[in-house]
Amino acid sequence: MSVTSPDELTRTPSDTPPVALEPEEVRRENKLSPLKIALWVAIGVLGGVAWVIIAIVRGETINGIWFVFAAVCSYLIAYRFYANFIAHKLTHPDDRRATPSEYMQDGHDFVPTDRRILYGHHFAAIAGAGPLVGPVLAAQMGYLPGTLWIIVGVIFAGAVQDYVVLFCSMRRGGRSVGQMAKDELGRFGGIAALIATLVIMLIIIAILALVVVNALGESAWGVFSVGMTIPIALFMGVYLRFIRPGKVSEVSVIGVILLLAAIVGGGYVAATDWGNAIFHLDRLTLAWALIAYGFVAAVLPVWLLLAPRDYLSTFMKVGTITMLAFAIVVVQPTITVPPLTQWAFRADGPVFTGSIFPFLFVTIACGALSGFHAMIASGTTPKLIEKERQTRLIGYGGMLMESFVAIMALVAALSVDHGIYFAMNSSSAATQGTVEGAVAFVNSLGMAGVHLEPAQLTETARLVGEHSIVSRTGGAPTLAVGLATIMHQWFGGPEMMSFWYHFAIMFEALFILTSVDAGTRVARFMLADALGNVFPKFREASWKPGSYLTTALMVAGWGSILLLGVTDPLGGINTFFPLFGVANQLLAAVALAICLTIFARRGYKWPLLIIAVPMVFAAVVTIYGSFLKIFSRVPGVGYWANHNRYAAALQQGVTDLGGVHGRAAMEAVVRNTAVQTTLSVIFLVCAIIVILMCSWKAVQAVLAGGGIDTQDPPLQSRLFAPAGMVPTKAEKAIASEWASYYAEHPERDPEHRQRTH
Repeated sequence: MSVTSPDELTRTPSDTPPVALEPEEVRRENKLSPLKIALWVAIGVLGGVAWVIIAIVRGETINGIWFVFAAVCSYLIAYRFYANFIAHKLTHPDDRRATPSEYMQDGHDFVPTDRRILYGHHFAAIAGAGPLVGPVLAAQMGYLPGTLWIIVGVIFAGAVQDYVVLFCSMRRGGRSVGQMAKDELGRFGGIAALIATLVIMLIIIAILALVVVNALGESAWGVFSVGMTIPIALFMGVYLRFIRPGKVSEVSVIGVILLLAAIVGGGYVAATDWGNAIFHLDRLTLAWALIAYGFVAAVLPVWLLLAPRDYLSTFMKVGTITMLAFAIVVVQPTITVPPLTQWAFRADGPVFTGSIFPFLFVTIACGALSGFHAMIASGTTPKLIEKERQTRLIGYGGMLMESFVAIMALVAALSVDHGIYFAMNSSSAATQGTVEGAVAFVNSLGMAGVHLEPAQLTETARLVGEHSIVSRTGGAPTLAVGLATIMHQWFGGPEMMSFWYHFAIMFEALFILTSVDAGTRVARFMLADALGNVFPKFREASWKPGSYLTTALMVAGWGSILLLGVTDPLGGINTFFPLFGVANQLLAAVALAICLTIFARRGYKWPLLIIAVPMVFAAVVTIYGSFLKIFSRVPGVGYWANHNRYAAALQQGVTDLGGVHGRAAMEAVVRNTAVQTTLSVIFLVCAIIVILMCSWKAVQAVLAGGGIDTQDPPLQSRLFAPAGMVPTKAEKAIASEWASYYAEHPERDPEHRQRTH
C-alpha cells in the first residue's frame, strides 16, 4: 500500500511554521470524551425513533418533522464516523503534501481557495436539477422508497463516490475521470471512458439547462433576479482579489445583501412595463442566452465569476433549505401520501413510467448518487483545494448537504395535495391542459383518498399568482407550490403564497444554473485532456486558443441537445429527464469502477468493499434500466418503441397521435427519440467496457498484491489551512503562527502572490 512516508516529506519546511497538525493531535481531536459519547448516543436515539416512525409505524398520516430528524441524525453520524473510517482505511490524507492548487498555481484554473469558498463552489456546482426534480417526480411512488434511497444511498454510495473521486483526482494533478481511466486502463479502455464521459456530460449539462429554461421561461422576476447574480459575483471576485483580499466574511455579508436586493427588486421590475419588455423571455430565447452564458463563464478566470458566484449561490441554497427545514419543524405539515402507492410496482405511472426497480434509482438522479459529481470532483474542485484533509469536508460533506436538499424537496412535494400533485405533473396530453381535463384525468386514476375538484386547482393557481398550474411538469413548479404551502403557514399567511412561490422558482433556477456553468468548465477540461493525448498543446491551461476551442465544442454539443428539448412536442423534461437519469447513474458506476482500480493497484484489499459495493449496485441498476429504455416494447418506457410508434404513424399519414399535433411535431418526436436511442447505446456500450476492464484490473491487482501507482510524486507543502469548516484550537494556534510569519514575509503570502501573478 503506497502511503507517503516521513522520509519522503519532512514535517515542516525549516523556515516556516508547521504546514500540518501532528498525527497525535489529529488522533486527539477524533477521540471521544464521555460527553461526546452521550451526545452521539442521543443523536442516534433520535434518528432511530424517526426511522421507526417513517419505515414501520403505519397510520393515515405522518408528520413531516420526522423526515428532518431522520435525515439530519443520519448525516451527522455518517460524516463523523463513516467518513472518518474511509479516511483511515482508504484515502489516508496527508497535509504535508502540496495539492495541485499549490504546486501548479497559475491564477486562472489552479488557485488555492479558502475551504469555505470552495465548499460553496463545490456544493453549488453539484447541487443542480437532480435533488430538486428527481424527488418530486419520485413522490408518485409514495414517501418511503425515495426517503430510503436518498438517505441510505448518499451515505454508502453518493458521498463515497464524491470523496474518493476528489481525492484520486487531487493526487493526480486534477485530472479528469476519463484521463484517469486512460492512465489506469491503457489506450482502449481510456478511449471508451473518454467517449462515455464526454457524451454523458453533454446530456447532463443539457438537461440541467433545460430545467433552468423551464423554470425561468416567461418569468421576468426570475430572469432579472438570476441575471443579477452575475454582476454581483463579478464584483465579489474583484473585491476579494484586489480590494479587500482575504476578507471572506466581509464580502459574504455584502454578497448576501446584494442577493436579497436582487430578489426583492425582481418583484418590482416584473411589475413594470419596461421590466416585462426586457426580462419576459420565451424559452427558446432563454436557451440561446444560456448557451452564450455557458461559453463566457467557462473561459473567464475561475476566481472572477465561477467561484464567487457559486459561493454566493450557496448562501441562497443552504439558507433556503435550512429555512424550509425550520419551517417544517415549526409547521409540522401532515403528509397524507401513503408509504407506497399503486404506481410503485407499475410501469404506467402518470408522472413518469417505470416501476421502483430500476427507475426509482435513476429518477432520483442526484441526492443519493450522481455521476455528474464525479466530473466536478475531478474538474474544478481538485484544482482549487488547499489541503488534503479538506477532501472529507468538501467531498463527503458537500454531498450530504445535497442529499438534505433532496429530502426537503421530497417533503415539500409530499405536502402538496395528492390530487393537485398529479394534476401538475401529468402531461398535457393526459389533462388537455385544462382544469376540467385535469380533474377528469386525476379522478379516473382510482387512487384511494384522492378526489380532485376544479376549485382546488383554480384557487391554488390564484394563491401562487399563476394563471394555471395544470401540467406544470418537470418538478420545479410542484416544489415551488410545496415550499409556498409550508412557508406561508410560518410567515406571511395566504397573501404571501405568491411571493414564496416565485421566490422558490427563482431559487430553483439559481440552484441549477450554477451546475451548468461549472459543468461547462469541467467539460472543457475533459475535452482538453482527451485532445491532449494527440495534441499535447491542449493540456496547457494557459493556451487560450485551446481553451476557447474546447469550450466552444462542448457548448455546441450540449446546446444542440438543449434546443431539441426546448422544442420537443412531448415536453422536453418528460422525455429527456429519463435519459439524464440513466446517463448520470451510469457515469457514477464508471467513476466508482475507476477509483476501485486505482486503490486496488495501490495494494488495498478488504477496504475496496467501500467502493465495490456501491459500484456493483449502481452498475446493475443502471445497465438494466438502460436496456429497458432501449429495448422495451412499451412506448412509454422504450425510446425505440416510441420512435417506431410515431414513425409508423407518419408512414400511414397520421399527423395527430398521443397529444402531438401536426406533421412537423410528429417528425420532431421521431428525430428526438432517435437521438435519445443513439446516445443511450453509445454511452451504455462504452460504460460497460470501462466497468468490465476496471473490474478485471482490480481483481488482477488484488491477486498480485498491488500494481503501478499512478498518483503524482509527493511535493512538500508550504502553506497551512484548517481541515474543517470551523478551525480547532490547535489549528487556530498554527494559523496565528502563519499570520505572524506572513506579516514578516508578505512576499510569501499566497494571497499576495495571487494578486501579483
